[in-house]
Amino acid sequence: MRALVAASSALVACGLALVPVDAHATSAAARADVTVTITADGTDLSGVVKSERPRVCAADRTVVVFKVHGTPGGGDDDRFASDTTDLQGGRYVWSTGNTGTEGRFYAHLKATADCKAATSRVIRAQR
Repeated sequence: MRALVAASSALVACGLALVPVDAHATSAAARADVTVTITADGTDLSGVVKSERPRVCAADRTVVVFKVHGTPGGGDDDRFASDTTDLQGGRYVWSTGNTGTEGRFYAHLKATADCKAATSRVIRAQR
């Protein structure tokens, strides 16, 4: 009987030790929001990456441009081009240069340990 009481007391003590949660610890680990834009000047695709934590989430990020086939994000889009962001005029910009290809495109950034993923709107590039 004493062994049962001792074991029960140990379980209760362990359970109570696991219950308290520090809300600040979980929010500090939250990923930062990121925005990626895309524009077309003819068939030259470019854009900007913005974040509340620009040095971590906008600097030196690889932006992947997808060409839309069917529904955007439907699994049949082609990886078309990519570029790494550069700081220009206080903004983190990217550009594919003149692709020579018309169509519908969107830009995407993968999530990192510190930053959320981001996807731009779909735009149409025309000559």
